[in-house]
Amino acid sequence: MFKDYNMNQLVLPLDIEMKLSKDDIAFSIDRLVESIPNEAFHEFRRDNGCPAYHPKMMLKIILCAYTQSTFSGRKIEDLTKDSLRIMWLAQGHQPTYRTINRFRVQPAMNALIKECFIQFRNRLVAEDLIDQDAIFIDGTKIEADANKFTFVWKRAVEKYLSSLTEKSKQMYEELFKANIMPALEVEEGLTAEQMSMMADKLEEHVNEKTAQIESTEDVAKRKKIRSERKEPKKLLKLIKDMLVRKHRYEIDLGIMGERNSYSKTDKDATFMRMKDDYMRNGQLKPGYNLQIATENQYTLAYAVFPNPSDSKTMIPFLDKIEEEFFELPEHIVADAGYGSEPNYNDILVKRQKTPLITYGHYLREQKRSYKNNPFQTANWTYDESTDSYECPNSKRLNFSHMSVRRDKTGFERHFKVYRAEDCGGCPFRSQCTRAYEGTNRTMSVNVTWEEQKEYVRTKLSDEETGSIYRRRKTDVEPVFGFLKANLGFTRASVRTRPKVENDIGLALMAVNLRKYAARV
Repeated sequence: MFKDYNMNQLVLPLDIEMKLSKDDIAFSIDRLVESIPNEAFHEFRRDNGCPAYHPKMMLKIILCAYTQSTFSGRKIEDLTKDSLRIMWLAQGHQPTYRTINRFRVQPAMNALIKECFIQFRNRLVAEDLIDQDAIFIDGTKIEADANKFTFVWKRAVEKYLSSLTEKSKQMYEELFKANIMPALEVEEGLTAEQMSMMADKLEEHVNEKTAQIESTEDVAKRKKIRSERKEPKKLLKLIKDMLVRKHRYEIDLGIMGERNSYSKTDKDATFMRMKDDYMRNGQLKPGYNLQIATENQYTLAYAVFPNPSDSKTMIPFLDKIEEEFFELPEHIVADAGYGSEPNYNDILVKRQKTPLITYGHYLREQKRSYKNNPFQTANWTYDESTDSYECPNSKRLNFSHMSVRRDKTGFERHFKVYRAEDCGGCPFRSQCTRAYEGTNRTMSVNVTWEEQKEYVRTKLSDEETGSIYRRRKTDVEPVFGFLKANLGFTRASVRTRPKVENDIGLALMAVNLRKYAARV
């Protein structure tokens, strides 16, 4: 005996909502999008043409598709026809893949996604799912939708541009001696306008020779003039080629800005070293640096950067959180990749918050071998009254002068330089310094940096703040594992930074929704 099965009979209920379980993720998505203020959708309104799909409906079906690891526009279109969740969220509408793709990459979508994060955080606060005492920051690399062999390297472009500039100067000097070019200021190399002038003068010269050839019937004279025209004609072709190359190099440098590379396929993508190195050859791939701020494994804010260094993203990321997401809590927690003097200075002085961020040698300094090493300058005795250090050979290093170092970003570090009295005949010289024989040992001390490190060591050794820092690994890092391993989001499916930021924002919100829906 079988249960009744008849394809020709109407089956109830017709309301799809009744087919979904009470804790289905579709209800969490619906409540989240409905909580967004209506003003956030005004940018999508159009007063002419065919009425558009409601942006609430479009956002709901895209978020739901992302929670099911579906990122393709065509596959999302298919889900509107055979997924109960998305059919209910769409309420009978079936937008095409073109409509879906256009909607999720348009500029207004960026602010809408951020509003999703704001409303989601408000719900977490209301339900006491986060404490608001700290945020945990970390970054990961997301591969761009770009060919890995379309790289342009800044060092190579600068090298070629320098060579081109030198050749153009030599060419100008030859033409100046031949009375073809007037006197120009070319000490730093010819500008594009000067090179264009050179091409015009050469073309005039070549046309003049051509006219002379056409105006004479003397074969020997024609042959002589043609011989004289040969070199300027070759130089004209060369300078036109150099003009094209110079223009291209300047465009390349303009695209890169402060970056070291970019991809021709996606010009906003930078070549970075990825952890998933399948060939195990350290090959660089075009990608983006994703930064997130979490609490209780929920992503509360995010940003996408084109530079691979985590340290340089900290300050702009904190600015973005304050401007677009929420007010910073008391504690900013991150790993040693963010530990730098500019970052500590920004958090302590500008924002007046507590950085629970280790620095490069923090773990090494905790080892007994480091603390007992007499040749580590951190273990040398300092005499405050004389402002001097004592080395393992009981020699004094007296203060010599101040030194200022400026990095690429323009940040200045101030060092106190100490110099030893006499290192001649020291039995520990080979262990203490690599300086040449006959020179005395010098030591540079960044007082501000040392004070910041001492501050961090004190905070991390405290029971309360130390326990907050120990939550970092179990708070922020699992989010990346869920994003890449569980959700399957390992590579961007769109190009250019604004569109990639939208794409990643939807994926991170999908991770939040899956965790939120599964909390019970």
